[in-house]
Amino acid sequence: MKLSEQWLREWVNPAVDSNELSEQLSMAGLEVDGVEPVAADFHTVVVGEVVECGPHPDADKLQVTKVNTNDGELLDIVCGAPNCRQGIKVVVAKVGAVLPGDFKIKKAKLRGHPSHGMLCSFKELGLIDDHVGIIELPEDAPVGKDYREYLGLEDHSIDIDLTPNRGDCLSVRGIARELGVLNRLDVNEPEINDVSAKIDEQKAVHLDAPEQCPRYLGRVIKGIDVSRPTPIWMSEKLRRSGIRSIDPVVDITNYVLLELGHPMHAFDLDTLQGDIHVRLAAAKEKLTLLDGEEVELDDDVLVIADEQKALAMAGVYGGKDSGVTVESKNIFLESAFFAPDAILGKARRFGLHTDASHRYERGVDPQLQRTAMERATQLLLDICGGEAGPVTEAVSEKHLPERANVKLRSARLAKVLGVQIADDEVTEILQRLGLEATYNSGEWQVQVPSYRFDIAIEEDLIEEVARVYGYNAIKAAAPAAQLRMTDRKEASISRHTLTNALVERGYQEAITYSFVDPKHQAMLFNETAALTLPHPISVDMSSMRVSLWPGLAGAVAHNQKRQQAVLAFVETGLRFIPDESAENGVRQEPVLGGIRAGKAHTEHWSEGERAVDFFDVKGDVEALLEKTGEAHLFRFVADQHDALHPGQSAAIYKGERKVGFMGALHPQHEKALGLNQRAFVFEIELDAIAVRRIPVAQPVSRYPSIRRDLAVIVDKHIAAGELLAAMENIGVKQLVDLNLFDVYEGDGVPENKRSLALSVTLQDADKTLEEADVTEIMTQFVEILKSEFNATLRD
Repeated sequence: MKLSEQWLREWVNPAVDSNELSEQLSMAGLEVDGVEPVAADFHTVVVGEVVECGPHPDADKLQVTKVNTNDGELLDIVCGAPNCRQGIKVVVAKVGAVLPGDFKIKKAKLRGHPSHGMLCSFKELGLIDDHVGIIELPEDAPVGKDYREYLGLEDHSIDIDLTPNRGDCLSVRGIARELGVLNRLDVNEPEINDVSAKIDEQKAVHLDAPEQCPRYLGRVIKGIDVSRPTPIWMSEKLRRSGIRSIDPVVDITNYVLLELGHPMHAFDLDTLQGDIHVRLAAAKEKLTLLDGEEVELDDDVLVIADEQKALAMAGVYGGKDSGVTVESKNIFLESAFFAPDAILGKARRFGLHTDASHRYERGVDPQLQRTAMERATQLLLDICGGEAGPVTEAVSEKHLPERANVKLRSARLAKVLGVQIADDEVTEILQRLGLEATYNSGEWQVQVPSYRFDIAIEEDLIEEVARVYGYNAIKAAAPAAQLRMTDRKEASISRHTLTNALVERGYQEAITYSFVDPKHQAMLFNETAALTLPHPISVDMSSMRVSLWPGLAGAVAHNQKRQQAVLAFVETGLRFIPDESAENGVRQEPVLGGIRAGKAHTEHWSEGERAVDFFDVKGDVEALLEKTGEAHLFRFVADQHDALHPGQSAAIYKGERKVGFMGALHPQHEKALGLNQRAFVFEIELDAIAVRRIPVAQPVSRYPSIRRDLAVIVDKHIAAGELLAAMENIGVKQLVDLNLFDVYEGDGVPENKRSLALSVTLQDADKTLEEADVTEIMTQFVEILKSEFNATLRD
């Protein structure tokens, strides 16, 4: 929020300079982003009066003028502005003046006529970009007075970055309250009196949605003149607050918004048909906004309507058909309280952001509507003329926010702040903040004013006391703490341990958004429903992810476009699965996912260059499973997945429970995801690998080990892992190692069969194995392979 320092000092004027004032605000939690002069540097620029004005004899677009600057003689100045005419007060840069951009004014001749100065526009003085014509000053502007002094340009624009909870400070009034508290000064609020009705005309107001709008005030004002200029004092205050002057009606509503923090809107009365209704829009109801864009409303959007149509999006944007124009003579002025939840997110939904929605989303004072109405009415009558009718108010008291009552304990305050503040001083701080505080038996009972939406619990009051007391006044003290070992189960495997296992294998840890492109997600998981965000950051980030794969694929695509050849990413995070039985209708599952693409390794003289394949990624997953100490409980089973290549995908099982998936991304998805090379992915539920078997120390056998090789012929569709698992599950305690070391198909092996060569290492902890023992064990292996897989020994 921007505001003029001079305007702020009209309300409260502490004896501090601009820098100290900014420091006070920042230390009170209202961070000042910048303090800038309200005007560029220029000098020798004064108020003048055009005494004579006539056409230039040798130029169609120039005029020859004589200008009085109260220097004893008239200045001859040639001017090209279309609005230059006799009798107006203007801004004159005299000879010797220096304008912004180091532009110096000298004596000159324009088409043969002398020009001893320049009549200035706002743009030439660096005030605004408007260059329609020269500046026209009010008739009472004193001729000869320095323009900087006349306009009070020795001023600063203060840019304050407010946190969302401090909606009460989105006004000069709110900031002035804060400065008054910090400097123990009274705030000089302008006197706002009720405006007496001169006419009887009014419009009835109906609250059809009282929860969303519990209070609405309206007033008819007739006979206004919108063509009148906005007073320069008002347009300057708006300009210094970052708002451009448009017309007096809009300027007045903007002025009240900045001054009091209450948004207002004016409708052209002659366009309204019947009573005013504050209601929810009908589904797909259409409204043409002030900027000419037609929008289709949803049934949760609050609108202001007459008997025939919607007039405006409540608290967000006005409608074109009912907007005030230069021809408008009669208006209907609105001042309402809209519940924050009713406005929240509506502007963003339609690609809008207005000063009104910015304030209503954060909450405005529900008791401020009549004050704002009277202030705007008086300004309108003073500037535009006209006659006002009575104020029509519709209110639903039960739906208005209740003032909070919060307890603050003295002991709790001292414990949190680490400093003992006198009870009387705390009481004074609370009362200066506008809180009604009573102290009794070590605690304060505090009633919160209606404009402080952010105070609801004890910690909020502690924060208020701390920032007003002054963070700098709280002495720094080293905290006293005792160190103790945290409780941690030895069997638990941390996420850091799991990701590090893959980092050691060449992966890089990634963090991707939980929001993904719904088109990409639907393509990869067409049978899985996903949550769609009602107010997304952008269209391509509007769906909650049901897997880590879309984000990881996006990271790979991003790096491939930057010529990265070896890519491997691992991520841990949540996936969000819609589930009506889960809390808030969504099941949040922690998973670990990874992706590899490009080359299997960087180029090296001792190794050939090859692309990453299915078994590289399978080896990475197996390395993860080894961390559990129970890798034998896991198995890979060929399975289908919409996102994966049908011939290169496998489900990961732990016992009989499916805990993950891995494989190659389907080639038909690669282009849509922006990939230019094959990519292999995996994802596994974290709770399936988050616990390990605790190692038990055993003596090392002193007896020799014996290796035997076993070659069997099996059907081609049988996976080698199934054979190994079957042999391990026999329960031979002497088995210390089992490995597949050769796969053969071809001569000597029947068609649709293949030969698997297995190495078996046996060792006993208590004795040397004899040949009979080894033969008995190998016989068991052969029999289990024959009975379960119809395997035969290879000759």
